[in-house]
Amino acid sequence: MQTVQDAAALRAAIRGWRAQGQTVGLVPTMGNLHAGHYSLIKLAQSRVDRVVASVFVNPTQFGPNEDYARYPRTLAQDQAGLAEHGCDVLFAPDVAAVYPYGPQHTVSLHVPQITEVLEGAHRPGHFDGVATVVCKLFNLVQPDLAVFGQKDFQQLKVIERMVRDLALPVKVMAAPTQRAGDGLALSSRNQYLSEAERAAAPLIHQTLLQMRELIAKGHAWRVVEQAAASRLERAGFVPDYAAIRRAEDLGEPAEGEQKGLVALVAARLGATRLIDNLLFD
Repeated sequence: MQTVQDAAALRAAIRGWRAQGQTVGLVPTMGNLHAGHYSLIKLAQSRVDRVVASVFVNPTQFGPNEDYARYPRTLAQDQAGLAEHGCDVLFAPDVAAVYPYGPQHTVSLHVPQITEVLEGAHRPGHFDGVATVVCKLFNLVQPDLAVFGQKDFQQLKVIERMVRDLALPVKVMAAPTQRAGDGLALSSRNQYLSEAERAAAPLIHQTLLQMRELIAKGHAWRVVEQAAASRLERAGFVPDYAAIRRAEDLGEPAEGEQKGLVALVAARLGATRLIDNLLFD
């Protein structure tokens, strides 16, 4: 596996593949890779000839009181894992390579409506940073395919809308959320959990399953949301939201609507903020 840190080296590698008529996939990550990330690599490999993974902790998607400074940076470990899983190129740029005028002076993308609810309401500007960096990566790699995990469901929907609205020639593919045996969604932030918090954390997935079950039984979605938030609070979580939305656009469902829905939860457990979701269909 080749590791490159600048656009010229990245494009040189891709140019060689293109000359041979090979297709290219991209798996964007912020590093500190785990089995969930490697499942994205595997999925991309099943669809294209060559795979580029990016490792870049993007400063523009972190708010002023979030964990950018302490976000784990494990490049050597990530290199070894990507090589073991057959990745072709690791793109590991520094901030200047992605933001030549600095993060505060970058051209910024805003995807309206879908970014203003749920995560967007609790993390203002977060999805502007996500859309901007993903668009930059698409321009740098010019992939045929890009793979994103469903655990960050709203992020996936934002990127799908950006690609369609800007007519970018990239197919966006969703990969199923990878979970531990007890149901906890795999996440780099899980390592921040204490032993007791880790034991409690699977309640998020259990709550999502219960939300789906209650909707299937005909309960009103607002009542189901309130019950889910209360269940989490009783267990020591501090929920930002426990929501049921239309999967297509994250709008509020009609009363009695049961098809095409998704349940989403964001909650703090101690100092760690966890997110998860569950598609109903």
